[in-house]
Amino acid sequence: MDGQSVKTTERRGIPGFDAHKRVKGRKRHILVDTFEQLMACRVEPADISDRKAAGLLLGGLGPLFPNIRTVIADAGHQSAELARHLLCRDGRKLQIVKRRQRAFKITGLTWIVERSFAWLGRNRLFEQGLRVLRAEL
Repeated sequence: MDGQSVKTTERRGIPGFDAHKRVKGRKRHILVDTFEQLMACRVEPADISDRKAAGLLLGGLGPLFPNIRTVIADAGHQSAELARHLLCRDGRKLQIVKRRQRAFKITGLTWIVERSFAWLGRNRLFEQGLRVLRAEL
């Protein structure tokens, strides 16, 4: 699970400002499995925290994907409240993978969602699908 801030135009929707990334626009949050299959996605204003968006993203997955036992996320999703909520409600463990400070090293499986974002960023059909989602919201 991860989120990505993207710049948007001023035409539609409610943009926010992600102060950490210094981006005015929206954040897209996705959850993929280990085979890079998209399981869930949400589009929010960029100023929403990853912790809050993770709760919204994972909120309705219990009946759809009952076999998920571990959700891997980066340090932006680290929250005792979120971990407790996932464990008590769905019996899922939240595993936080932190980046190495000094050396580049692929840690855990976070590269899967990062690669998914790279592919989705190049795919115009996905962008059109997000526009439809935003219009419905």
